[in-house]
Amino acid sequence: MESYRVIRCEKGLCRNGDHELIQEEPLLIRVDDKPYSVVMRTPGEEIPHAAGFCLGEGLVDNRNDFAAIGFCRDLDPNVVDVRLKPERREKVLDILERRGFISQTSCGICGKEMVKDLYQILIPAEHNIQIDIDKIFVCIDKLSENQAYYSTTRGSHAAMLVDSRLDTLSFAEDVGRHNALDKAIGKLLLEGNLRDAVMVILSSRISYELVQKAARARLPIMVSESRPTGLAVEMGQSLNMTLACTAKESELILFCGEKRIIRK
Repeated sequence: MESYRVIRCEKGLCRNGDHELIQEEPLLIRVDDKPYSVVMRTPGEEIPHAAGFCLGEGLVDNRNDFAAIGFCRDLDPNVVDVRLKPERREKVLDILERRGFISQTSCGICGKEMVKDLYQILIPAEHNIQIDIDKIFVCIDKLSENQAYYSTTRGSHAAMLVDSRLDTLSFAEDVGRHNALDKAIGKLLLEGNLRDAVMVILSSRISYELVQKAARARLPIMVSESRPTGLAVEMGQSLNMTLACTAKESELILFCGEKRIIRK
C-alpha cells in the first residue's frame, strides 16, 4: 500500500488529507520458458498465485504435475517460471498452443466456443457435504475480519477456503477477485491440502471464471457477498455446485445446489 494526497469533501466542506491505496503490478507467468499470461495483481504471494492460476487453466491437476515453479533467474518478483513434467506437458499441449484463450480475467466472454472449451476441463462436483446456514454467516464475518487491505484501502477483494469443520485453510486478498481466488487455491495446492477444502467465501460477485477456478479446485460450495452472473449460475448448475450470496445481514440467496445448505 502507498499513501496518496487527497481532498475530502463532505456537505460542502473540503479538507486536505492522505489516503492509502492498494497497489497493482503486472505478473508474467511463463510456462516452459514461454510467456503464457500477464495478470495485473497486488504484489505478494506470487508462487501460490501462479500455481492456482495453472490449476484453473487446466495446465495442472495437482502439485505433482509441476517439475518446478519459482521466480525467474533474476529473482524478479514480477516473473514466475513454471515447468511442467514432460508427461504432463504432452497432455496439455493443446492448451499451451492456445495460451491466453481460456484466461479472460476481466474482459468477459469472447464467444460460445470459449465456454464450450471451459467445460472440457471441468468435472461436476460430487461432494455431498451439508452446512448449516447460520454457520455460513459466521464464515462471512470471518472473511471481513481478515481483510486488512480492504479495511485500509477499500480497494481489494478477498477469498477464503474452509474445510468441513468450517476452519479456515487459506485466505488471500488482491486487487483482482480472480487473483485472490488463485492465491487462496494455490496455497493449498502447493501444500497438498486442497482436497480438504469444501467451500470458498468471496467478497466479490461470482462470475463464470470464478466458477471455473472453483470447479477445477473441486470446491462444491461458493458463497459471495455480491450477486452472481447468469452464466455463473448456469455453469454452477451444470457442474452440480452450490452458489449463494448474501442479500442482507441475515439473508442468504441460494441460486443452485441448495441441497448442501441446511435451512431451518
